Amino acid sequence: MNKVFLLSAAGTSYGKTDLTGRDLSMLASKHAIERAGIKSQDIQAAFIANAFGMAEKQGHLGPLLMSSLGIPHAPSSTIEAACCSGGSAIREAYINVASGFYDVILVAGTEKISHLDTLTATTYFSYGGDYCFEGNSGASFPGLYATMARSHMHEYGTTEEELAAVAVKNHDNGFLNDKAHFQKRITIDDVLKSAVVADPLKLYDSCPFSDGAAAAIIASEEFMDKNNLQKRVSIKGSGRSGGSGSLHTRKDMTSLESTIRASREALKHANINIKDIDFAEVHDCFTIAEIIAMEDLGIFEKGEAGKAVVEGRTKINGDIPINPSGGLKSKGHPVGATGVGQVVEVFEQLTRNSKKRQVEDARIGLTHNVGATGGSCAVHIFEGE
Repeated sequence: MNKVFLLSAAGTSYGKTDLTGRDLSMLASKHAIERAGIKSQDIQAAFIANAFGMAEKQGHLGPLLMSSLGIPHAPSSTIEAACCSGGSAIREAYINVASGFYDVILVAGTEKISHLDTLTATTYFSYGGDYCFEGNSGASFPGLYATMARSHMHEYGTTEEELAAVAVKNHDNGFLNDKAHFQKRITIDDVLKSAVVADPLKLYDSCPFSDGAAAAIIASEEFMDKNNLQKRVSIKGSGRSGGSGSLHTRKDMTSLESTIRASREALKHANINIKDIDFAEVHDCFTIAEIIAMEDLGIFEKGEAGKAVVEGRTKINGDIPINPSGGLKSKGHPVGATGVGQVVEVFEQLTRNSKKRQVEDARIGLTHNVGATGGSCAVHIFEGE
């Protein structure tokens, strides 16, 4: 397989906007193309991550984006894997370039949902799980992750204070990110006293619904050499896995099998150990999700991740910085854009453009993107050249 590079990545601010998902994807893509030092005509194909096209009655976004970029002939495919749409799109682009089918691919992720009322947005989100047995019975994603949190508490003694520490740490990081949805520091007490969403999860344990877009340019080594482009970041490993789409069918509610399988594949592909990772962007749609992710990835032993957060080991200046961007919790969660947005953070970290949230001596970064309660997972490993 050919060596694959992350030529560039860029994103919009996350939050609420009057722009459409189409507009947001065009802005992020245009910025990524300019940052790459190439022309839009160099792009041979595109994968567009978008989970809730129904929110804007626009299910075939790719050709519209390609036309906006002046390359209507370039083939595009919409990738939908719930909250893992972005990571899945990166995976498809990687495979196409590594196999030699294309030399330059655009990956764009976008979502626009702030115009929806809470009930409609929550209902759309529930479509990503087993709606027949879960959403249709009133089990929302907060409720499902609350079940996972209670199971983890029962099995490992995880506390609400440990969950709150995840939120505090990610808000500290998001405060340093000028594109984050929430640029606000909070305290453990703020989290514990916030409104209960689904016991034991509270408002500050939960990520927001966000609008936003992110884009990445994936290129072959041959293209980079031919055009004298600087090789700054390579894609060292790629892993993808599915998992049970229903929470009630699992033997263990304290772990996501898809994370374990995808991460092991990516690490094997990269020929490294999880201890070689300098930082990671993980899928923290709820605080319990970050704790479970760190344990499934092998960063910490089962039952130890919450304690590690309280001890400060996952801060930007800690042993293994987790979500220096602020994560979904603070940076925001524009569903289709989230996985690509994680790649934007990795690109900025590995090219030393993260300003106050720069991880010192960062050389290898990992992204972990999950769909729903683990029905899909994509893990990628990047290395600064």
